[in-house]
Amino acid sequence: MGLKDRSRARDVLELNCDLGEGEPPEQTAALCGCVRRINVACGVHAGDDASMARCVDLARRHGLKLGAHPGSPGSFGRGSVHPTPAGLMEWVAPQVARMAAHATHGGMRLVHVKLHGSLYHAVEGDGALAGAFARWAKDELPGVELLGLPDGALVHAAREAGVPFVPEGFLDRGYLPDGRLVPRGQCGAVRPSKEEVAGRVARWLATGTVEAVDGSILPLDVKTWCVHGDSPGILEAIHGVA
Repeated sequence: MGLKDRSRARDVLELNCDLGEGEPPEQTAALCGCVRRINVACGVHAGDDASMARCVDLARRHGLKLGAHPGSPGSFGRGSVHPTPAGLMEWVAPQVARMAAHATHGGMRLVHVKLHGSLYHAVEGDGALAGAFARWAKDELPGVELLGLPDGALVHAAREAGVPFVPEGFLDRGYLPDGRLVPRGQCGAVRPSKEEVAGRVARWLATGTVEAVDGSILPLDVKTWCVHGDSPGILEAIHGVA
């Protein structure tokens, strides 16, 4: 990526980062200096009161958009889960409330909610779950944004419920030809190298597309780009685009 592209990337890319997921505190702090929005683990798949409070403090000091990142229990919140709509909200609601309390205590407010891992993909693939989540957000978190895939179930549910929605892409994850992410554990799932991140940013800035793992080209209309705080080498990978 050339100097002109790097300058443009910093101007137009909003990076968001999943944090409080067991990364060293110095990594958390360094990433908060590189992104504009953080998604904070709420103590189930990862995180605890200390990490939540630390993230709130960093968000306040850096002027970041602060979000809750609730997940499912077990296996770091990854894999496959099939909750009912009621079961989904039994997981999500108390986690978001816990994070919201930390935000208020730290003089901040929640700007958004982004589901983690298995919950993220369960909701994106199930209209009933997406509808329950969006309706809950409208009733309990007026004005709070939901983050999700640009063409999954949640964007439609959020639109129907009148909830603000922010479509996101992923800089350090591989894409399948249908626009879904490559499942973790499969070849090409995590791609955090500096060259791959720079290449993805340059392609998207030039064409609005990304390359899937099979070489096919996907249009991607997104407003924010996720990086993962626990991806190996992620600080080096986003150098020049953050």
